[in-house]
Amino acid sequence: MTLRASLVLAAAIAASGSAFADGQSMTVRLNGVEHDRGTLRVALFSDPKTFRKADQAFAAQEVQASAGTVTVVFDEVPAGQYAVMAYHDENANGELDLRFGMIPIEGYGLSNNPKVMGPPSFKDSEFEVPGDKPSDLDIEIRY
Repeated sequence: MTLRASLVLAAAIAASGSAFADGQSMTVRLNGVEHDRGTLRVALFSDPKTFRKADQAFAAQEVQASAGTVTVVFDEVPAGQYAVMAYHDENANGELDLRFGMIPIEGYGLSNNPKVMGPPSFKDSEFEVPGDKPSDLDIEIRY
């Protein structure tokens, strides 16, 4: 994630709210958080073309980090296909820190917990939110 994308994710997090219509709640559990320093940033994407573009996320949240499992709830998520990208902003600098500009040095996770080489794809992380019941999702944070 570039510095620009990280800053845009921060703006999307600040601007997002629960103004969605006619949907269900979606609970995202971030498992394996190593410590309580910094924050966890979680972005929900609904369009493969905008995946990883933080400023175009369907919804985003930022929560205080806590060792173990941290739960984030998105309200009023309409039925459809989605992907989630999350990271542990350990030093609270507003971005996913990278080594050599491409290897994460802070914890991160994706829906479906795919093992990826290179940039993750929407398809690898895609899941369905049903329109008739709340949904749950577990993401392993990898360091």
